[in-house]
Amino acid sequence: MERVKLEATSRIVLGKKVKKLRREGLIPANIFGHNIKSAAIQINAKNFQKVFKDSGETGLIDLEIGEEKTRPVLVAGFQKEPRSGEILHIDFHQVNLKEKVVTHVPVTLVGEAPVEKNKEGLILQTINELEIECLPTDIPSDIEVDISGLTEVGQAIRVEDLKVDREKCEVKNESEEMVVSVQPVEMEEVVEEAAPTPKEVEITTEKPEGEEGAEKKEEGKRE
Repeated sequence: MERVKLEATSRIVLGKKVKKLRREGLIPANIFGHNIKSAAIQINAKNFQKVFKDSGETGLIDLEIGEEKTRPVLVAGFQKEPRSGEILHIDFHQVNLKEKVVTHVPVTLVGEAPVEKNKEGLILQTINELEIECLPTDIPSDIEVDISGLTEVGQAIRVEDLKVDREKCEVKNESEEMVVSVQPVEMEEVVEEAAPTPKEVEITTEKPEGEEGAEKKEEGKRE
C-alpha cells in the first residue's frame, strides 16, 4: 500500500481545554510506541479525513511534525462523538519499519455465493478481522474471501483456507476457526429476532500500561 503524508503540529493544549481546538477544526492526538516517548499533537480535521480514507487503520502514514524527522505511524484508534460522529481524539502508533507488529486486518467477502443467490442458504460471516504479525510495510489493506464456491448448506471457509502471504505474515488466529459458513435459510429469522438494537459506540485503543497516567500527570502540571 502506498504511504500517505499527514502534517501535524505539537500540542500544548491539554485536558478540557482541547474543546477549543475542535472548534477551530483541529483534532487532538497522541503518539505512542515501543521505546517512544508519548507526544501530544494536533491535526487539521479535514486533512485527517482525507488521509484516513486512503490509509484506513492498516496503512502506514508518514507523520510530519514541523521540522522533526518524519514518523511512520499507524492509526491505532480514535474516539468519536456518538451522535455527530465527530472525531474527538486520535491515537497514533509509531512503528519501527524493521520490527514486526501485531495488528488486525479486515476480512472482506467477494463474489456471490450460488447457495444464497438461489435462496437455499444464508451466508454467515463470523470473523470480521484477522489478527496477523508482520512488518509494517507488509500489512495488507484487507484479506479477501471468495464465496463464489459456496453452493450448499454446511459448507464453510476457515482461517487455514484464506489466501495470506504466510512468508510475510503470521496469522495468529487458530487455523480451524470458521470465517464464513452456509446456514439454513431458517437461520435468518432467528438472527433477526436475536439481534439487539444497534447502538453507537466510541472506538478506543488501550495505551501501554502507565502511559495514560503519565499523560494525566503531565496535563496537571501544564494546567
